Amino acid sequence: MGIKKEDTGKNTVDRYVLSKRMDRMFLELSNVYAFVMRFFKEAFLPPYEFREIIKQCYEVGVKSLPLISLTGFIIGIVFTNQSRPSLTEFGAASWLPSLISIAIVRALAPLVTAIIAAGRVSSNIGAELGSMKVTEQIDAMEVSATNPFKFLVVTRVLATTLMIPTLMMYTIFVALMGAYVNVNQNEQTSFITYFIQVFDAISFLDIFSSVIKSFVFGFTVGIVGCYKGYHSNKGTEGVGKAANSAVVTAMFLIFIEELLALQIITALR
Repeated sequence: MGIKKEDTGKNTVDRYVLSKRMDRMFLELSNVYAFVMRFFKEAFLPPYEFREIIKQCYEVGVKSLPLISLTGFIIGIVFTNQSRPSLTEFGAASWLPSLISIAIVRALAPLVTAIIAAGRVSSNIGAELGSMKVTEQIDAMEVSATNPFKFLVVTRVLATTLMIPTLMMYTIFVALMGAYVNVNQNEQTSFITYFIQVFDAISFLDIFSSVIKSFVFGFTVGIVGCYKGYHSNKGTEGVGKAANSAVVTAMFLIFIEELLALQIITALR
């Protein structure tokens, strides 16, 4: 009888803990939904912070160019080197430019650009807004009749949504140039011949789908970083947690979105 009472008490505690966790999860989902809906509401209502949007576009886009350039160029070279032995084994080395263009345009460029943005931009936004939250700067903006959500959140999300597709197109160019350097060195393929094969292999749907994916990835990077920073707490410790959580959550959502996008695009083809 004593064992049964202990088991009953343990089961009751387990159910209570599970119930509390479920409540926190649904409360978090409710807060996320309200945050996203508030963004769409504030984004279309005046006043519009054009100057701040341009500043954030510079922070997201221009300051990411060195890292994007280096990463894209290396990806083009590495992917070409990894693909050449397999194609050569089947006597299809001439298909290398086509394979490279399909892989980079359809998958690698959008995904790599979004992951880099999640690591650099989302963490930066989370830490910046988190520090403003714990030092009560956001509360001070509300007291001074300024809309902190529009100034801090809407501008940053719009900047990431606009700049990630631009960076993605730049990543495609840099990666293809890196691949061309490798192809030209090993197969002596001319510049014109290489890019003719590159553009013959891709279609309008490939480019269009990559751009749409990049818009979604950009929105995800911005909204996750802003949400984590805007709702941070526990002082300076919360700032670090907000930045770390922003990166992890953004990357997780990007991979989920990539999987869903792949299913939709495959069905359209």
